[in-house]
Amino acid sequence: MHNTVHFILQGKGGIGKTLVSTLLAQWMVGKDDTALRCYDTDQENATFSRYKAMNVKHVPVMTEGRMIDPKRFDALMIDILETDGNCVVDNGANTFSPLMGYLLENDCFAMLEESGRKVYIHTIVGGGDTLHDTATGFVATAQATKVPLVLWQNEHFGLLQSASGKQFMESQSYAEHRARVKGSITLSQRNPDTFGADVKKMNTARLTMQEVLQNDKFNIMEKQRIKVVYRDIFEQLDKVQW
Repeated sequence: MHNTVHFILQGKGGIGKTLVSTLLAQWMVGKDDTALRCYDTDQENATFSRYKAMNVKHVPVMTEGRMIDPKRFDALMIDILETDGNCVVDNGANTFSPLMGYLLENDCFAMLEESGRKVYIHTIVGGGDTLHDTATGFVATAQATKVPLVLWQNEHFGLLQSASGKQFMESQSYAEHRARVKGSITLSQRNPDTFGADVKKMNTARLTMQEVLQNDKFNIMEKQRIKVVYRDIFEQLDKVQW
């Protein structure tokens, strides 16, 4: 994989965008030695930029008056275009609409493609109470763009199914855009007392899997469970049609 740009886009907050960004970035680093640059455009919760091992660049798009200035996204685009390699862009709920508006208004997706970069939008659909809002967000993002999509199904809020038991991937909302979806990754619901607690401990400390494996604050079983989670996700990422 070379010269790819990955935008993590979903308008709903707290749905796992930063988690997806960190997983994707770690998977890409493990694939080959292509340079990887990570960006965090979230203005309220710049969590991605706190992962020191990933050297994430924070993109300040808010003015001193706490208004988002779309022109400040220029710095992000220029940075992406000036150097070859792969890029992961994490975006917060508060900057979702301004960034999407900027990307569309300036025809950035086509511009990136014309510069020899392959663009992907990663969109997250959550289960349980988050399903309706996130499924609506998936459809809106798919309708607004023409670039390939990667679907992340987050089961941490519950299973991705309607009251009648219909799975999201069986829905009309998904069917209309299926052709554009290059792959689907499921963030499986696991035992919250073991797997859940270990992943939370890792994320709270803003550590990568490699850092956890070398950290004596995690015992051998905690490290094993984190390896199981990462192996599952990395195997799913390997199957995406990049």
